[in-house]
Amino acid sequence: MESTVWNLLLTGAIGIVGYILREKSQELTRVTILLNKTREEVAKEYVTKVEVHADINRVLDRLDRLEVKIDRFMEAHRANPQR
Repeated sequence: MESTVWNLLLTGAIGIVGYILREKSQELTRVTILLNKTREEVAKEYVTKVEVHADINRVLDRLDRLEVKIDRFMEAHRANPQR
């Protein structure tokens, strides 16, 4: 009789621990999947170094052209101050 009660208690305890471990394992799998999806989404929103350098070079080219135009304007204004 004593061993039957002891067996029932141990079986119940092992069953509860097994259930908890299974639930935690499923939750860990779910969180891992969500983390991977988040990494994919974040990667879509950020630019690469190559894209940044290309954009910066475009801006610098525009500034260089603007500088040339300002220089020409200043030279023309100095040559003919009556304008």
